[in-house]
Amino acid sequence: MSDLVTGDAVVLGLRPARVPSRALAFALDLFVYLTGYLLISVGLLVATASLDEAAAAAVTVASFVLVLVGVPIAVETLSHGKSLGKLACGLRVVREDGGPIRFRHALVRGAMGVVELLATFGSVACIASLVSERGRRLGDVFAGTLVIRERVPGARVMPVPAPPPWLAGRFAGLDLSAVPDGLWLAVRQYLTRMNQLDPAIGAAMAAKLADELVLRTGAPPPAGVPAAAYLMAVVHERQSRDAARAFGRPPWQEHQQQGVAAALPYPAQVQAPVPYAAPVEAAAPVAASPEAAPVRPAGGSGFAPPS
Repeated sequence: MSDLVTGDAVVLGLRPARVPSRALAFALDLFVYLTGYLLISVGLLVATASLDEAAAAAVTVASFVLVLVGVPIAVETLSHGKSLGKLACGLRVVREDGGPIRFRHALVRGAMGVVELLATFGSVACIASLVSERGRRLGDVFAGTLVIRERVPGARVMPVPAPPPWLAGRFAGLDLSAVPDGLWLAVRQYLTRMNQLDPAIGAAMAAKLADELVLRTGAPPPAGVPAAAYLMAVVHERQSRDAARAFGRPPWQEHQQQGVAAALPYPAQVQAPVPYAAPVEAAAPVAASPEAAPVRPAGGSGFAPPS
């Protein structure tokens, strides 16, 4: 989606973390983990004094993997991208589209961290972060994550505009699993900048992005909903689902969302999704003739930008 929205801005107006702040956060985390590892090792040394050398070595290796690999993965998963060092430095691990990370992201980052952080004393991670445009190490590249700075002095966060109230909960039944992160990023960047764009260009971009979402979700375009409002409502639905997975959802909200999803007019299965069509004004009646054939509007989506 680089032809629609440029990638010079960071997701949600936040800045990517660079090598100095990330190195300081890692040093703090490593100090805490090593301190815990030494304390556990002393306790295991006393507890396994009666075991033979092979069993003692197996316990030592297991404690090393558990404390220096398993604990960081668990901490990043449960804290949604914040370890003790990152919390002290104002950093956080997020997905490339700005959403919270899950266990699989933390697992890939932790597994790669053993090689590029522990085995090579951080040299591979420093080189990869310096080469990367957004300061990503190899673990971030393979996991599809990004370390950002949450505390930015004087920076103004540009949130995604809220959808109209009459669209609240209307897209609760959409299947968003096939929408790639790149498309989410393009939609969010457009929504945070649409007021700065030329109206005609912005309308064309909204229609094209809405077409992409319609094709990815497999649902027909909603009748009477403008393209920009459709994008706002779908992004808001994605954010609501991410928040529900991260922090849980009250039971009353689940029943309400299920009721809204059941009342949606969209069919469960669609044979072929049609392009997004924005509402158009009623045209003057034209006399029908047997020779006249229906004329389709030019363009893929039928969305006419305002003049």
